[in-house]
Amino acid sequence: MSRLGKMAITIPSGVEIKIEGSKINVKGSKGVLSYPLTEGILIKIENGKALVLKDEKADLPRPTQGLYRSLLSNMIQGVSKGFEKRLDMVGVGYRAAVQGQHLDLAIGKSHPTQIRIPTGVQVVVEKSIKIIITGIDKQIVGQFAATVRAKKPPEPYKGKGIRYENEYVRKKAGKAAKAKTAAG
Repeated sequence: MSRLGKMAITIPSGVEIKIEGSKINVKGSKGVLSYPLTEGILIKIENGKALVLKDEKADLPRPTQGLYRSLLSNMIQGVSKGFEKRLDMVGVGYRAAVQGQHLDLAIGKSHPTQIRIPTGVQVVVEKSIKIIITGIDKQIVGQFAATVRAKKPPEPYKGKGIRYENEYVRKKAGKAAKAKTAAG
C-alpha cells in the first residue's frame, strides 16, 4: 500500500467534491474540474477531509492509490488557488505578445512563432520578456509551459532562450576559452 496514498487531504472551505458514478467532480471558486475514477478506487469524504482508498479485491497496481490521491489533491488546489508557471526570455530581440488565442514569440527565427493557447489557460506577458501561465488544471498549465520552453530551450554557451523562472542553466566554456587554458 502506498504511504502517501493513505494520507487524508484537507478540503478547504468553498470546495465541493461530488462522486457521480465513475467520475469525480471538484468545484471551487476558480472553476470546476472532473476526472474519471478507475474501478477499485474509492473516495471517502468526512469531517472536511478526503481519503482515497483502494479496494482490496480489485486487481490494481500498488501505486494507483497514490496516483489518485495526488490527482485529487491537485484538483482541490487548482479550483481553490490555481497553478502558475513563469517563463523568462533571455536574448537580444526576444519578445512575446498575446494576440487573441495565440502566444506570439519572436525568438530569432525568420518568422514569428505562434502557439495556440489551450482553453482553461490564461497567459500574461510582462515587459515583453516574462510569460506568466495560469490555470486550474496542473497538467495543462505545465504542458503548455513545456511547449513554450521547447520552442527555444536555453543553450549552454550564452544561456539564450526561454527558461523557467529561477531555472539554473549550466554554461559551458567555448572553444576559445578551452584553447587559452590548454595553451597557457
